[in-house]
Amino acid sequence: MAISTGRMISQPFSDASEGRVCWMPAKSLWVGSMTAAAVVFGPLTFSWSSFTLFVVMTGITICAGHSVGMHRLLIHRSFRTGKTVERLLVYLGTLVGMAGPFGMIYAHDIRDWAQRQTTCHDLHAHRRSFFGDAWWQMHCSVVLKNPPTFVIEPEVANDRFYQFLERSWMAQQLPWMLLFYLLGGWSWVVWGIAVRISVSLTGHWLVGHFAHRDGHQGWAVDNVAVQGYNIPTAAVVTFGESFHGNHHAFPDSARLGLEAGQVDLGWNFIQFLVWLGVASEVKLPENTTHREGLRRL
Repeated sequence: MAISTGRMISQPFSDASEGRVCWMPAKSLWVGSMTAAAVVFGPLTFSWSSFTLFVVMTGITICAGHSVGMHRLLIHRSFRTGKTVERLLVYLGTLVGMAGPFGMIYAHDIRDWAQRQTTCHDLHAHRRSFFGDAWWQMHCSVVLKNPPTFVIEPEVANDRFYQFLERSWMAQQLPWMLLFYLLGGWSWVVWGIAVRISVSLTGHWLVGHFAHRDGHQGWAVDNVAVQGYNIPTAAVVTFGESFHGNHHAFPDSARLGLEAGQVDLGWNFIQFLVWLGVASEVKLPENTTHREGLRRL
């Protein structure tokens, strides 16, 4: 029988391997339109001010939003903070343009559940070729024949702000589009919205693709379908998320860069929140339960 993992509750016949890959029109059109706008209009509207906006907004939404707010806080609860700060961080994560809060939790947890089984579908393991995996991950989804039951904790599921973000996550770009247009014209709209979203989504897929195929490992987990690997060269631009081998080893740890010299800017931001007095109960490898089958390499 398949094991359960937190929000993913395995049923007697749950199976991580058998399923069909389906094209997701809304997801595909969203990613495709942002990428097309970035490729076509990005070079035509480039300016140093728009590029600066792109860098600043990408840094804020990926670091504070996606890495810290969505991933380490909302999904893994690797530290605690007040509801106002949590909602702000999750909102910034929604601005990345990947999904709403519930969609992000599901996408993460179903992949994590599948990878922890002894076998799993190729989509969840990133086994396809480079371009094949890009198509699958950014334009499709796997519909498992016998999936687990997905249960979000009531504190999150019943949060009206998160429900609002889930319904309107694409539309959350509109106020920023208007603001950027008023401040910098179409150049700021293209670079602050389309280029930023396109680069963020493509970068997220690239990290997932390479971090599940090969690379440096400090730890391994026995009897699972997929191992995680570290990509040190991407540490700065991913704010520590590329230390995926460490994350597989200690999924509840707020710190992903665990070895000497591993730069983890997301962890540095959490330390800043602790210093401000708005974050506490930080989880690290030394104060969390270790995964079964974990071994040092």
